[in-house]
Amino acid sequence: MARIVPGMTELTRPYWEAAREGRLVVQRCVRCRRLWHPPLHRCPRCHATELDWAPVGGRGAVYTFTVVDHPTHVALQDQVPYVVALVELHEGPRVLANVRGCAPEEVRVGMPVQVAFEKVDEVITLPQFVPC
Repeated sequence: MARIVPGMTELTRPYWEAAREGRLVVQRCVRCRRLWHPPLHRCPRCHATELDWAPVGGRGAVYTFTVVDHPTHVALQDQVPYVVALVELHEGPRVLANVRGCAPEEVRVGMPVQVAFEKVDEVITLPQFVPC
């Protein structure tokens, strides 16, 4: 079974292109300098539409997480159990991703993590997080 991957849109294309290059980026407002994720068409603070993409260091901490024990799709049946976490980056934005590199029962809120990139195919590389 093929791997399920997120779709790419014009709005998310810069995020996925950066990930393919091994870089983690988030959107930034040119006017007020706020950083956020996931991508939006307007700044969530000042509603400006002048936006760019800012590189972030890829380090943060697990803000919250869940362990998925039951596959939600047949393509995921060989991957359970896996951890889906909301990671709060040192720069502030929170990113939803998997935590890899440790047993699911080892993941804790506040656990320090860093980004690692998993190449799925020639188009999609997934930012994942591993303990650091």
